[in-house]
Amino acid sequence: MQTKLNTPTRVISVFVLAMFNVAIMASLRNLPLVAEFGLSAIFFFGVVGIGFLIPCALVSAELATGWPKSGGIYVWVREAFGDRWGFFAIWMQWVHNVSWYPAILSFCAATIAYVFDPQLATNKYFILSIIIVSFWGMTILNYNGIKTSSIVSTVGVIVGTLFPGILIISLGISWIIGGHPLEINTGFGAVIPDLSKLDNIVFMGGLFLTFAGLEVSAGYAGEVKDPQKNYPRAILLAGGITFVLLLLGSVAISIVIPQKDISLVAGVMEAFKTLLAKYNIVWMLPIIGILLVFGSLAEVNSWIIGPVKALYTTSIHGNLPPLLQRQNKHGVPIHLLTFQGIIMSFSSLVFLFMPNLSSSYWILSAMSAQMYLVMYFMMFIAAIRLRYVRPHVPRAYKIPHPHKGMWLVACVGILSSLFAIVITFFPPSQLHVGNIVFYECFLVIGLLIMIAIPLIIYQFRKPHWMPVRDIHKDPELKKMIPPNDTTSV
Repeated sequence: MQTKLNTPTRVISVFVLAMFNVAIMASLRNLPLVAEFGLSAIFFFGVVGIGFLIPCALVSAELATGWPKSGGIYVWVREAFGDRWGFFAIWMQWVHNVSWYPAILSFCAATIAYVFDPQLATNKYFILSIIIVSFWGMTILNYNGIKTSSIVSTVGVIVGTLFPGILIISLGISWIIGGHPLEINTGFGAVIPDLSKLDNIVFMGGLFLTFAGLEVSAGYAGEVKDPQKNYPRAILLAGGITFVLLLLGSVAISIVIPQKDISLVAGVMEAFKTLLAKYNIVWMLPIIGILLVFGSLAEVNSWIIGPVKALYTTSIHGNLPPLLQRQNKHGVPIHLLTFQGIIMSFSSLVFLFMPNLSSSYWILSAMSAQMYLVMYFMMFIAAIRLRYVRPHVPRAYKIPHPHKGMWLVACVGILSSLFAIVITFFPPSQLHVGNIVFYECFLVIGLLIMIAIPLIIYQFRKPHWMPVRDIHKDPELKKMIPPNDTTSV
């Protein structure tokens, strides 16, 4: 009877879960980045898919079906290595967003510029103003408990991602069929890059960020019909759809814009402008721009409060100082939201110090990828350890073979994550990044600070940081209470 009560109702089909993952991974803002590869994107997508996407999906599915309660990466790493490292992992999952937000909002700002005045798309101050105003506006909305509903988010994905994506692919195919000149190298040789040149693989670090986020959908793996077979199928289907959408969409950009002229921020709108002008339907450009902005803002707004609340859940174990635990009447951790906005605002200032918008977009994407990959590193090693310290916990989905399968899959993910972290420290030659000292210091110091903050917070946590009724549940905090102090418990 107990087993029956704990068995989730498995009603999610392969297609539904695949679409959920497509919504997480597929974003048209990544098209210019992928377009930098030309046809070699096929090769790099394959490498990232096998080395990162598949290990990430399989490992997170096993962990999510073994520990299906809320908490995600915090619970998984906490079970494996204790509360300190669980807090560290959830912090890295949250904090990577503070550099991701200005990157995606710069895409929104450049798109808005193309709707009203294309010259503004290269104006640093305009881009920075849109980033800060729009983010703080959405943050204030979330103060009041107002957030984008799942219906609006779904509509945003359809009209702001799938529709423009299919349109730019269709226009690109029509361009090729029409015999127009191509700005891209074709042939089999263009698919396999020269791997002896570091410049050809640096941009691959950005692809890891494109395929990140599957640990979110892994929470639904236990609700899939026959998860042992159907969850991997859903991931492969989602990966295939994302692969086709991003690859063909990026090719559509690269065939009309020379590689050296592709803007990582405004490349999508530049490609649309060229393609639409060729077919005398340039009047559609403002409409497409509005759709792209709506889709991106819906995506950002849906992420603003979610990761914050995930980090806030660690306060039940006393991991956040009281200042960051304060909630308003709507149950929103307002000080934590404010803290997020402050860090995001400082990260956005990089647009003033980099030589152009593309280099600013890249350095923010690189930092975001590095922080997120640190979390994935923790997830992979936690999965290996849990096979030994929690072997009897039932998992609806389990990587085949008692230990060899997990070691193989997790080690591939670990090596891929470390490789991506390292290569993103190298500036791509395709972009003018300006002062190399500033570039490296921004990434190195930024990453070290974000790694150090959660460890410092945990080291200096106090018993009064934890809700009084829960202190006795944490042996480490209980030992910190003076022997004669009876008020805390």
